[in-house]
Amino acid sequence: MHHNNRLMRFTMGAFLFIYMVETSVLSVFAVTDFRAEAEARKSLPIETDSYENWPDGPAIGAESAILMEANTGTILYAKNIHERLYPASTTKILTCLIASEKCKMDERVKMSHKAVFTIPRDSSNVGLDEGEEISVEECLYAILVGSANEAANAIGEHISGSMEDFAKLMNERATELGCEDSHFVTTNGLHDDDHYTSAYDLAMIAKAFFANELLCKMSSTTTYHIPQSATQPDDDLYIHSKNKLYAGATYAYDGLLGSKTGYTDTARQTLVSCAQRGNMKLVCVIMKEESPEQFTDTVSLFDYGFDKFQALTVAEYETAYTVSDHDLFPSEKAIFGSATPLLSLNEEATVVLPITGVFDDLDSTLSYETDKEDVIAEIFYTYHGIPVGSATIDVTTSEKKAEFDFSNQKENQKPDLSKVQKEETPVIFINVRRVVFYVSVGAAGLILICVIHSVISNYHFAKRRKSKLRRKKRKRVHSPFDDFDF
Repeated sequence: MHHNNRLMRFTMGAFLFIYMVETSVLSVFAVTDFRAEAEARKSLPIETDSYENWPDGPAIGAESAILMEANTGTILYAKNIHERLYPASTTKILTCLIASEKCKMDERVKMSHKAVFTIPRDSSNVGLDEGEEISVEECLYAILVGSANEAANAIGEHISGSMEDFAKLMNERATELGCEDSHFVTTNGLHDDDHYTSAYDLAMIAKAFFANELLCKMSSTTTYHIPQSATQPDDDLYIHSKNKLYAGATYAYDGLLGSKTGYTDTARQTLVSCAQRGNMKLVCVIMKEESPEQFTDTVSLFDYGFDKFQALTVAEYETAYTVSDHDLFPSEKAIFGSATPLLSLNEEATVVLPITGVFDDLDSTLSYETDKEDVIAEIFYTYHGIPVGSATIDVTTSEKKAEFDFSNQKENQKPDLSKVQKEETPVIFINVRRVVFYVSVGAAGLILICVIHSVISNYHFAKRRKSKLRRKKRKRVHSPFDDFDF
């Protein structure tokens, strides 16, 4: 019997050893296959490389990637940007964006049974238990630093009542942000065949996400501690980020505003990041890549963007559209206390083009079809047919200098436009003083015409009245009934 037990243990051990070896071999082959696939993807076409006079972008192993300048929406690098792929935990930037828009940071969020126990045990979590309560702010840190799936579920329930209803809100908000290829099912990005998006859509979401200063701070935090409280008993709830783009990490990037990682077996590595240098703010999205190349791809694309492109302030270069209203009122006699122009070109508007290009290379169109507040028109710019930014002509509501104020020029002396103006481009002046003058003259003329017409009408009416009275007197027949007139 003892011999048989030993034989049984030996046999079981042998089978276990063989199983472990086979599993390891299969894992090696699986990794090798993923690596080979990523290497093959480097040969996939980069759409932006076909743009005229556009810098060639780096070859990367991601299935899909985009580099977008956030201020202008200019797409600097595009590779399969509308392909529907799985976002994994980068989904959470939309969850947190909605939470920042719908909630106050001190609201309390309770962990429900469903929020905690519907996530796999081996998935990302920070150890929050059913019944515990933390603030919205702590929830967002848990999601963005520790990629906490249970916290994302709880936020969804807190806002919409259920995770299913929150998913509907996610899809509505995504559409509002300009997403074209997305359908969201989960709050956290755990795999679901019907939960997908694209690099382009994640970039559109990221533009709004990284415009929020608090979300930038949260998504660039390396370590966060949720303190012990009456509703959260753990004193050692420290959360650590695995993002390697942060300061002090392996691929730390100068100017990084924030970043969110993601991974599932199906999605592979995903990464959404934002960095700013000067007046350029770049959003980078990497989808379906192998570790650690999601970080190296991002660094390569950020370097490509900052090294190969430039952002020009429109108001410093624009001459084809000129707001000229500085002489509407003398500055010392300004009716409203200052000589603030009525219209001005938005002084913060920029366009992005290759460093080899100049503003003079841009084509532009003026559109009055806008529903933006305090905007009467918008100028859209293209570089060899590629949209690179726009600028609004605004109704001025605060004291600021007109972008095109030539009041210091001598009479009849034009500013020197030789460096920026095309000879063949007609200059279109928007002169508020003349507009007001012509409108006033037109109104006065219309009033004068109305007065003259009224006088003439009254004169002719009076003549006709007198003639009619004379005719009636001649025809009148006298009667004994003096009170009646036949």
